[in-house]
Amino acid sequence: MKTSSLAKYGSLALVLLLAACGGGGADTVGTPNTGGVSATSLINWTWVNGANTTFQLGDYGVQSAPAATNQPRALEGAVSWTDALGNLWMFGGGGIDSTVNSAGNSGDFNDMWKYDTTTKQWTWLTGTATLNQLGTYGVQGTANAANSPGARQYSSTWTDSAGDLWLFGGYVRTDVLSGSTAFANDLWKFNPGSNQWTWINGSDITNQVGSHGSINITSPSNVPSARYGAVSWKDTSGNFWMFGGLGIDSTGATGYLNDLWKFDGVNWTWISGAKTINQVGVYGSKGIAAVGNVPGGRSGAAGWKDASNNFWLFGGYGFGSAGKGDLNDMWKFDGIKWTWMGGDLTIGQLGSYGTPGVVSASNIPGARRFSATWTDGSGKFWLFGGARYNASFNTDDYNDLWKFDGNNWIWMSGSNATNQSGTYGTLGSPALANVPGARDVSVSWTDSNGKFWLFGGQGYDSLGSVGYLNDLWGFAVK
Repeated sequence: MKTSSLAKYGSLALVLLLAACGGGGADTVGTPNTGGVSATSLINWTWVNGANTTFQLGDYGVQSAPAATNQPRALEGAVSWTDALGNLWMFGGGGIDSTVNSAGNSGDFNDMWKYDTTTKQWTWLTGTATLNQLGTYGVQGTANAANSPGARQYSSTWTDSAGDLWLFGGYVRTDVLSGSTAFANDLWKFNPGSNQWTWINGSDITNQVGSHGSINITSPSNVPSARYGAVSWKDTSGNFWMFGGLGIDSTGATGYLNDLWKFDGVNWTWISGAKTINQVGVYGSKGIAAVGNVPGGRSGAAGWKDASNNFWLFGGYGFGSAGKGDLNDMWKFDGIKWTWMGGDLTIGQLGSYGTPGVVSASNIPGARRFSATWTDGSGKFWLFGGARYNASFNTDDYNDLWKFDGNNWIWMSGSNATNQSGTYGTLGSPALANVPGARDVSVSWTDSNGKFWLFGGQGYDSLGSVGYLNDLWGFAVK
């Protein structure tokens, strides 16, 4: 059984949590699909590291010591950063701690890893190899080698101008033995030089309602409510932004959020959206900005920032103009107003692929959640994979790769059918026939040379088996 794309092999607690909030719920993995058409001869994917089969336990090696044999375990829902030197960082995620895949061996982690793209080596830096560890908060505002966020998935992340790595909230574990789960609203900062965490803001207690204050009024008492699966951006002034997620509203109710927040490095400001859950979207007219426009509450949306400092948002799972489901609407926020830019205002829409590599106004990715994203050096947005519910409310995964040029979508790689196995080729050798298997809740980075990277997630391996993955892929955009 699959407990939605949010935790394919997660605990019963998550199943109950999602059912209680009306999102996700227990469902079955979709059937592998041998049909469809694949886009090839456009992208040279390279299988760089990791295994081409599911449920790998990894090799931690010696803490703080890079080694060619080091390897993170297979994970879904981990989070990422790129530092000032172009190194790739990864924290947390859900997986198993035994070769026996069972509910008792499944949980979340709090380990921090760094991947050096030059030496092609992983380093385990902080946290433990043991699942469901609780956080060690220490003194708020004070770095300490003993500090660490608790095990979690689906947090929001940013990198500041000083090169420090920031993390907000997520879906966390509240008990080591039972694996009980909850929502968090804690804000952390990690210094890559000292390898130390600092608890900055928010609560060390889970399921907090937060404090919105007044719209557009900054206050030290403001803090977003506990949540996970929010989309995040950083503006050109260095402010952090965060939208939506699944979590707790101002009344203590659990559901899908559509509030937009800004953090200036010291204080939070509530910018737009509602304080209560499960708001439908107000779309207005396509392409026309309006003060009243706002995306519906959702989790697992994709996000980018363009060269003009606009924030873009695509899809996720939540509320369109009516009803709840997977979405494929595209939005732009200019700092003041939202604009519905494309896609559909109703849920569950299928994609329109067109011809591989050919731009068309009718092209559009299908509705999905928890895709991987990148932005290339020319400002084009890229989107890979993700998950959807099919007509039987089983989860299907994608492995299609799309490029958005600011106006239209272009199908660049992968299949127009779901649940595809990966074609790995030879380790370390790029090939046009290579493509990762269908997956969601993967980790993505862009390095200092503009190369795109993809790690793990939950989905399909080289054999068509479904589970947690620890494969690392890369490709360069020409």
